[in-house]
Amino acid sequence: MNPKEKRQYEARAKVLKALAHPTRLWIARQLSDGEHCVCEFVDAVDVDFSTISKHLTVLKEAGIVESEKRGKQVFYRLKIPCLLKFMECVDAVILAQIESQSEFL
Repeated sequence: MNPKEKRQYEARAKVLKALAHPTRLWIARQLSDGEHCVCEFVDAVDVDFSTISKHLTVLKEAGIVESEKRGKQVFYRLKIPCLLKFMECVDAVILAQIESQSEFL
């Protein structure tokens, strides 16, 4: 692997690591419907504001979401909507695993 390829794989790993948490995956899915305020996530997930903010920071630093402050509220949206195609691919892998395991039962 040459240095350029290594940097590319490291960047990919950063994105995948950012998504490697159930709450962050859920947030990304919610944002596929359009932008949302942080307060909406706090109410829906039933965790404190700081926890949601940390999750959103991870997603933002990985380039998955972007934000816009309006008054005291911060609204988030997916930066690259094609992320949902990746999620569909992940679901296909899970389904294939389930089907493969059920063959042995």
